[in-house]
Amino acid sequence: MAIQIGAKPDSGFDDPIGMLKDCHRRIEHFLDILCLVAERADTRSLTGEERSAVQAALQYFYVGGERHTADEEESLFPRLRGKRPGGMEEISRLESDHHLAADLHESVDRLYTTWSSAGALREDEQQRLLSQTRRLKQLYAEHIQVEEKIVFPHALQMLDSQTIAAMGQEFRSRRS
Repeated sequence: MAIQIGAKPDSGFDDPIGMLKDCHRRIEHFLDILCLVAERADTRSLTGEERSAVQAALQYFYVGGERHTADEEESLFPRLRGKRPGGMEEISRLESDHHLAADLHESVDRLYTTWSSAGALREDEQQRLLSQTRRLKQLYAEHIQVEEKIVFPHALQMLDSQTIAAMGQEFRSRRS
């Protein structure tokens, strides 16, 4: 992602909740790219600029998206469940969202790979790509709202500084 002058710097490992929020902004950015290119699909080849942008977006979800999911499912969610067993039904929904998003990403990746290698998509493939990128965008929009309005504020209230520091160390380990 390009650096924006005057933008708030990304959070560090000492602020794992902030890191998750920063990742949400990147998710939204890369989803916008996937959706925009799909909307312009038609029956033509990808331009060089579109191909590069799509490859960067797909790579982000393959690497950064996987880490983000692990950060939530392996570090954050278990700790929240430990504080309120059965008390955060949102977590089950969010985990279900992760599985649905993974399936949609796999299909979108396959369609973009086909488009890139074949030079064009059939009409049914174009429609499927458009439908699935829109579904991903809607899924993430709802998912991010639940996390940022409900789950993350609960985490900041329920988890002590040592627990948050331990999460930050786990995040760091996933990136080394």
